[in-house]
Amino acid sequence: MSAEVFADRFGDMTVTGTTIRIDLVSQSPTVRDDAGQPVMEFRQRVVLPIEGFLRSQEMMQRMLDLLVRQGLVTREAAPAAAATVADVPVPTSPNFA
Repeated sequence: MSAEVFADRFGDMTVTGTTIRIDLVSQSPTVRDDAGQPVMEFRQRVVLPIEGFLRSQEMMQRMLDLLVRQGLVTREAAPAAAATVADVPVPTSPNFA
C-alpha cells in the first residue's frame, strides 16, 4: 500500500532557483481563529522543477475542463476589464491633423 496525503488546499507557493515549492495545508482539528473557524496548518511540501510544475498545471487544467463538462464546476464570467489608455478614444481636431 502506498501512502496518501490529504490537503484542503495549497497554502503558499514560492520559487527558489529552478524549483517551485508548494505548501499543502489542512484545517486544524484543534486550533481556531478569533471567529471560531479552524486555522489552516502546514502539512507537507511538494517541490517540483519548473518543467514538472508546468506539466502538472496542464494536467490540472484538463481536470478542470472535465469537471466543467460534467457539470460539477461552473465557471464565472470574467469581470469587465478596467479601461486602459488604449481603450480611451483619442480626441480628434482639425487643428492637429
